[in-house]
Order: sequence, then C-alpha cells, then structure tokens
Amino acid sequence: MRWWDIDAVLGLEKVLFPQDAWTAGMFWSELAYARGPRPTRRYLVAAEPDGRLAGYGGLAVTDRTGDVQTIGVLPSYEGGGLGSRLLTALLSAADDFACEEVMLEVRVDNARARRLYERFGFRPVGVRRGYYQPGNIDALVMRRPSAAVHEDHTQGTTTHG
Repeated sequence: MRWWDIDAVLGLEKVLFPQDAWTAGMFWSELAYARGPRPTRRYLVAAEPDGRLAGYGGLAVTDRTGDVQTIGVLPSYEGGGLGSRLLTALLSAADDFACEEVMLEVRVDNARARRLYERFGFRPVGVRRGYYQPGNIDALVMRRPSAAVHEDHTQGTTTHG
C-alpha cells in the first residue's frame, strides 16, 4: 500500500466497517512507519487488473511481536481465498521482521474471520470487552507463535485485526 491507495482503501473501509472505519490520518500514520531504514509496518493492497481494490491488510511490529492491524476483503471476494492470501502475505512480512509471535483482535461475532485465523494457527488468549466502538462489541485476542506449521490455507476472509 502506498499513499495513493489511501482514498480507495477508505472507500473499502466505509463498505466493510461502517461504524468503526479507519480515517485517512490513521492510514497516513501507519504508512509513515512502512518505509525508511527501519520500517515497522507492512501494508498491502489486492487490486484487480483495472486497478480497483478488492482488499487490503496491515501489520505493525513492536520488538519481536507482529500485530495484524487490519484485513479487509470486499464481500464479492469472500470465500475465494483473498483473505487467506492477504493473511499469508502479512505472516510472511512478520517472518521478514523476525517476529516471534503474531497477535490480532477479531470481533467475537465474526465467525468467518475466526475460522480463518484458526486455520492459520491462531489461538484465543483473551477478550477485550467493548473494544469495537461505537457498537461496544468485544474483541477476541488471538496469538500465533512464529513456529506454527504453515499449511494450505486457501479459503476465507476477515475484518480489522
């Protein structure tokens, strides 16, 4: 993802997360840490040949811990493996950053995303009450050690965190 992708990503955000969409400033801030001599972020987009975005994702790294900040896939692409490919790319980035573990948060009511994360070796480690606002939806915190076995993960989609 580059700065010129932000407007298109914001359009996806409004479709996917109407109540808690990220702002342009949030994406600008994240992308500021994705370049330079010591980047700590990796953000990517999935685009159609005509340039229209179908999905995006982002990873932040602190010390040796990666944190999936966001993954979004348009509903018309759900079930086609795009969420899996985005997550695979983020986990590869975590490996590039030499992360020992990867964390994420997912809405407790998002069963599809939870199944995707479980297929990739993420396991629940806690709950953050009222994490997603303004809906006051709890977040399930999940963790995946870097040594998790990589299997064929070709289905699914997910949401923020």
